[in-house]
Amino acid sequence: MLIGEVARRSGVSARMLRHYDSLGLVRPTGRTGAGYREYSSEDIRRIFHIESLRSLGLSLREVRRALDDPGFTPSELVDDLIRQTRERIAGETELLTRLRQIDAAEPAGWADVLQTVALLQALGSKSAGTRQRAALSSVEMVPVPVETLAEAALSETDANVAGALRWALAQSGVGGLALLTEGLGSPVAEVRKRAVQSIAEIPNGEATALLQDALTNPDIVVRRYAALALGARGVADAVPTLIDMVVEATNDVDAADVLSTLASRPALADQIATRLNDCLAHGTVESSARRRLAQALADIPGITASRALADLSHDEDRAVALTAAYILGIRNAR
Repeated sequence: MLIGEVARRSGVSARMLRHYDSLGLVRPTGRTGAGYREYSSEDIRRIFHIESLRSLGLSLREVRRALDDPGFTPSELVDDLIRQTRERIAGETELLTRLRQIDAAEPAGWADVLQTVALLQALGSKSAGTRQRAALSSVEMVPVPVETLAEAALSETDANVAGALRWALAQSGVGGLALLTEGLGSPVAEVRKRAVQSIAEIPNGEATALLQDALTNPDIVVRRYAALALGARGVADAVPTLIDMVVEATNDVDAADVLSTLASRPALADQIATRLNDCLAHGTVESSARRRLAQALADIPGITASRALADLSHDEDRAVALTAAYILGIRNAR
């Protein structure tokens, strides 16, 4: 078979076939009387083998070794090709993400594109200060897709930068809530924590609904952050978790402050006081927890809270009794 026909049937150009010949990869078995290359069926089979190996990413040198070296084993080379392919996919995926981010920013011209690229690069900087400035400037100077801010907030480890990103998200509306919701279900505890913290700073009904769902999250840290945010928004569903936080000495001062805020609503004051008193009724509550419960009762108005403090003023633990008596004296003097 002559080179032109081989090229048509194999899809390999005549020029490439000549290159294979010059490299010794596949040399036509014979020549015609006029000196033209003539390929045998075995030559054509080798061409297809070469193309198959090239499709895996092998170089021509590696192809030749694979075909001609009887001692060649593919495992090491295939492992290396897998690594290279993964790196290439990661690079292409990163580029695709960057392009989508720029597209979402809806640039009006190339100047906008360059500004957006600069800000995206700043958000990915190794410098915490650079990332923080980028987050703060993303709201007014160069708009950044809210999804990008959400992704950055879920991965940020620096507390100051994370705070700036949460602020920027809160200014940007609800666009990032879908990603933050995914973050609540992340297998990584820190990502779940960042997600609920970010949602907590978004002041709208959709975020509030997500926080209410988070009260039943399997992660207790998520439940606690959700309860603090919901309590500050006046949502009574947060009360049981807030009281548990007081008992367990986890952000107990913040939890007590939120409970007092909720108790400013007359309809909730007695409910909160009753729940706090129910905790005290359990004989297993340690003295340190009883003291924290007494402190939490301090700003809960109503007779139920006063009666609970009166009972605590006779507590067997002197520190608890003195704390309750002091609080009760202040309440009676008002």
